Amino acid sequence: MAMKYLKSFVYGLTVVSVILMAWYVAFPSHTVMEHIDWLYFYKHEPVYKQTFLFTLRERLKCKDNPFLVILVSSRPSNVKARQAIRITWGSQRSWWGKQVLTLFLLGKGTEKEDARALSVEDESILYGDIIQQDFLDTYRNLTLKTIMAFRWVTEFCSSAQYVMKTDDDVFINTGNLVKFLLNTNASENFMTGYPLIENYPYRGFYWKSYISYDEYPFKVYPPYWSGLGYVLDVRLARRVYKMMSHVKPFKFEDVYVGICLGILGVKLFVPDDVELFFLYRIRFDICKYKHLIAAHAISPQEIIIFWQTVTRESTSLPCH
Repeated sequence: MAMKYLKSFVYGLTVVSVILMAWYVAFPSHTVMEHIDWLYFYKHEPVYKQTFLFTLRERLKCKDNPFLVILVSSRPSNVKARQAIRITWGSQRSWWGKQVLTLFLLGKGTEKEDARALSVEDESILYGDIIQQDFLDTYRNLTLKTIMAFRWVTEFCSSAQYVMKTDDDVFINTGNLVKFLLNTNASENFMTGYPLIENYPYRGFYWKSYISYDEYPFKVYPPYWSGLGYVLDVRLARRVYKMMSHVKPFKFEDVYVGICLGILGVKLFVPDDVELFFLYRIRFDICKYKHLIAAHAISPQEIIIFWQTVTRESTSLPCH
């Protein structure tokens, strides 16, 4: 009998929670603004300039003026993901006669992560491809990692032509990316990736996606590129980094970059080909992967298998 009442209580509590959540979303107590006011985010003085220290910076990597630098957001514990990238799409340093660099973006690990057999410092000595600052590497600090990426490009790699920010669970067809950039009539405001337009802020109870009305009081997010992988002209990257000192870090790094771009008046360049960037996981298809630039939600083992399949000579059959 007690179990029956307990089940009824839990069911009733769930129903009430759903009703309250629906009410909260449909009838917020805060005023929701229809149109974005950029001055809500912008401060005239650079009061938000980040001062975290580089503990690893690879400052001489760009001495040969690379065409493209790919900066991969990773966690200290994600050694397998970094190793998979090093032996697959990040292994080749030249595509179509253009130099490409691949480096990893890390924050400071927890004590447990720092106690690994292969430390980040050892990894850096072995491969020379890690950029790190002394903020704690957490989900809530992803925006700090993106600011670090833009700062590093501005201070140590401003001679590069393009920079891509991506994640360590993304498959990049590097050759296709370089070819795409070579065939693009890009301006200094060039930036592209997977566009998110008219995307609504989530006001529910899932903490990873939730954003409060105080943090973002507007009805929709500005147009922005998904953080799975966006590519931009380094001249624009320098301007975005300068703007970041005037805009308070926002919970979602890709939206934050979109806010900075909006203040700068930069429009999204959406490729005509919609089969280049994939935000959601897609089933492996040899022809699709030989054509795309970036595919998200791929495990380290899959990155290796997919890369071997795509680059194997026996797969040079024509795709239609």
